[in-house]
Amino acid sequence: MQAILNVALPIFGIILAGWLAGRWRILGAESSAALNAFVSYFALPVLFFGSLARAPVAAVLDPPLIAGLSLTVLATFALGMLSTRLAGRTSLAAMSLQGIAAAWGNVGYMGVPLCLAAFGERSLPPAMLSVIVISVLCMVIGVMLVELEVAAGHGPLRTFLRAAFKVARNPLPLSMALGIAASAVQLPMPSPVEKWLDLLGAAAAPCALFAIGLFLSDQSVRSGLVEAGMATVIKLVLQPLLILLILPFFLDLQSIAGRIAILMAALPSAANAFVLACQFGISVEQNSAAVLISTAFSVITVSALLVWLRVA
Repeated sequence: MQAILNVALPIFGIILAGWLAGRWRILGAESSAALNAFVSYFALPVLFFGSLARAPVAAVLDPPLIAGLSLTVLATFALGMLSTRLAGRTSLAAMSLQGIAAAWGNVGYMGVPLCLAAFGERSLPPAMLSVIVISVLCMVIGVMLVELEVAAGHGPLRTFLRAAFKVARNPLPLSMALGIAASAVQLPMPSPVEKWLDLLGAAAAPCALFAIGLFLSDQSVRSGLVEAGMATVIKLVLQPLLILLILPFFLDLQSIAGRIAILMAALPSAANAFVLACQFGISVEQNSAAVLISTAFSVITVSALLVWLRVA
């Protein structure tokens, strides 16, 4: 109960506050887009860059964690694609978007704040490495497979380059790469710069959680419930089980990196699944429902996991 009261309740409480603000129309119609832009382009990139630039590269680039997470993400991505195939849809793009919903958890907006609340500052290097691995794998593979169908005839090389360009333009992987590079060359940080990084980075966690609530307040569940339900089961149940089976081959589950990997695997579907579905105009209802349903049920699953991990 202490883990739920000290960690889960504040996290989901901020999401609820954002949801209520959206439902009651307190912040205006454009508030969700504005807050998401602030979090995506300023607060989270500054938090990631500042933390990584001041951490030793060896503490961030953890090959066993990368291997264990990668295998888990690829396995759940494949299960997500298979679930859509079993539902009777054979479109490669639809299968890929279902794979994204099943494999790509809300590791940036929810995962980093949750790790900070549960484990403190020591959790940032493995938490951000988890964000890199999960986001880059799902973005590159998912977008590539969608592009193979949407942009048929352009060739695999051009498709890969288009997907890689989308990842490179994303401010989160870019800020992480710059932070690791700054750490590698031991870039000096003047005190005013450090304070600026700390102040702006401190806004990332509450604003990101509030933004999730705002986003969810505009979503509804009208159709696509079968596929959304399968994506939710894969994301909240099968991915944590897979990480528990795969990760011990690479690192200790009781280590800080192991516990963070388990927590990251149990997060609900990221809003990126819905955003990409909207961009391509494919499976929009299914992915919207998957984000909404998985986030609602994650209140139970994440809280239970925090108790199991003995987080105080």
